[in-house]
Amino acid sequence: MPEPRQKSFSYRGRDRHGKPVDGELTSADRETARSQLRRQGILATAIRPLREPLFKARDKPIKAADVAILTRQLATMMRAGIPLVQSFDVVADGLDNPALARVVMQLRDDVSAGNSFTQALQKHPKLFDPLYCSLIGAGESAGALESMLSRVATYREKSEQLKAKIKKALAYPTFVVLVAVVVTSILLIKVVPVFADTFASFGAELPPFTQWVMRLSSALQANWWWLLALAVAGGWGLRQLRLRSAAFAFALDRLALKLPIVGSILERAIVARFARTLATTFAAGVPLVEALNSVADAAGNALYRQHILQIRDDVTTGIALHRAVRARKLFPSLLEQMTAIGEESGALDDMLEKTAEHFEQSVDNSVDSLTALLEPMIMAVLGIVVGGLLFAMYLPIFQLGAIV
Repeated sequence: MPEPRQKSFSYRGRDRHGKPVDGELTSADRETARSQLRRQGILATAIRPLREPLFKARDKPIKAADVAILTRQLATMMRAGIPLVQSFDVVADGLDNPALARVVMQLRDDVSAGNSFTQALQKHPKLFDPLYCSLIGAGESAGALESMLSRVATYREKSEQLKAKIKKALAYPTFVVLVAVVVTSILLIKVVPVFADTFASFGAELPPFTQWVMRLSSALQANWWWLLALAVAGGWGLRQLRLRSAAFAFALDRLALKLPIVGSILERAIVARFARTLATTFAAGVPLVEALNSVADAAGNALYRQHILQIRDDVTTGIALHRAVRARKLFPSLLEQMTAIGEESGALDDMLEKTAEHFEQSVDNSVDSLTALLEPMIMAVLGIVVGGLLFAMYLPIFQLGAIV
């Protein structure tokens, strides 16, 4: 049965000490709102629905980084001794994103109504994934919500930092290609036709390279709309195909790992994510088999997800984790060795966390090196493209000057 649609209400009333209070809250209806306020010790004298403006400004989307910051703020509030419900109020007042502030107030209302924090989080699956909810649930069950929030905040912060590094690594090659395409297109569509009109008055045969550039310019002028539409449709089609076809996603992820330089960075990032996620879930007391399910979902690569699920199946049959990792022949030997040490010493989460830090640092260094390498490469590529086109246009003029 679908849950009733949440509405916004404003209220006025008095608290337990008889002091007048007012504010806003979200609830299914007026009576439910009155009950929620009563549980908070507020006797409502007036509850009115808030009218939404006809043309409401669109809220900023809630990003994964926002959830990481929210988790860190809640952990800090609870460490300072502030109860969870009051922590929601303090955090919501300091948020710049109205959409996230509304989510925090909904969490506060749900917890105030007697629901567990985990149950409140599960009502927002787009923001709080099953791994997040299961970790918070483990913290609540163990009576260690404060420390679990801190651990989850660290996990989300490290994950976002790793994502940012990968995006940075992929952004530079993409930027080089896009700039080269845009500059070339502008020259071929706007600049080359001016030279073509000038060459038409010469009446002499043009060099082959110049003729080729002029034919390319004519084709681009006649079909650039079609080419742009084809590029947009192709990008959208590839994305939809990846979402809808597991086989295509598997092949695409496998190909990405074979890309020069970038593929190596992606592999190390996946290994870091594997170690970080497994360390966090294992330290939270999640059983190893269940933790490997979460790790597989967080891998971000279809090929590695398949191998992690195979590791889970091996562990289920009684094989040690480090032996299951070695059997896959996909993970670096360092991960296998650190896992073996962790299993033998009973400190698997610590060893995995150190492994994650190592590979995260490796990714960071590789991205910095790639950035330093690509900066002069961008200038070289643009110089070759622009210089080649200008050479093609001025070559007939140079030849005419030599004849004269």
